[in-house]
Amino acid sequence: MEKGTEIRSAIEELALMVKLKPGDKKDAAHIPTKPFLYVCNLIIQVLDKIGPTMAVLRQDIHQNIQRLEMAHESDPLLNSNLVEILKKEANEGNARKETSCSRAFVWLSRAMDFTLELMQNLARDPEQSMEQAVEESYTITLKPWHGWISSAAFKVALKLLPDNKTFSNLLMGKEGNNGTLKEEMQNFVSLFSAYLEEIHAVLRVYGLDRLKAT
Repeated sequence: MEKGTEIRSAIEELALMVKLKPGDKKDAAHIPTKPFLYVCNLIIQVLDKIGPTMAVLRQDIHQNIQRLEMAHESDPLLNSNLVEILKKEANEGNARKETSCSRAFVWLSRAMDFTLELMQNLARDPEQSMEQAVEESYTITLKPWHGWISSAAFKVALKLLPDNKTFSNLLMGKEGNNGTLKEEMQNFVSLFSAYLEEIHAVLRVYGLDRLKAT
């Protein structure tokens, strides 16, 4: 895969996050704010290649990234760890508010779950249709937390998906091939899944893991 594609850039950032992860505080969760949001921005670019089907999800991701970026900028030292943002809002009693950073983080994490599941599906079975891969990924990761309006809108949007080959060609870039794309997807899933597991453990600690759409 050519250098500079979104998945390759995400893998490089995730590998760096693992390398720089603090090892001296075993009981302290650490989700680095800027690197995590950088990976999320790369995921937006991947979803863009799916086309208009992902427009609502893309906008939701973008807004949640912006909210967390603003929190980071307000106190870059303290909020360099996303867990500190959750802790502050929990202590203030604001975590469940509609405009909270905690809620933004919950939905951002779920959008990443969806992307991870989609990558896993496509890497496991490159021959399946995009509609099947996206619908299965949505059903597992986002649908349990969506209301019926969001679920119905997503169902309609499935009809606008590109075919699998078109999407794969967009992802791999000019110099890539199906073999390297599959390998990159698997590497991405392996690296990112460990971070998402830690994130969901943190959300459970703060009682945010069962939060549903309002």
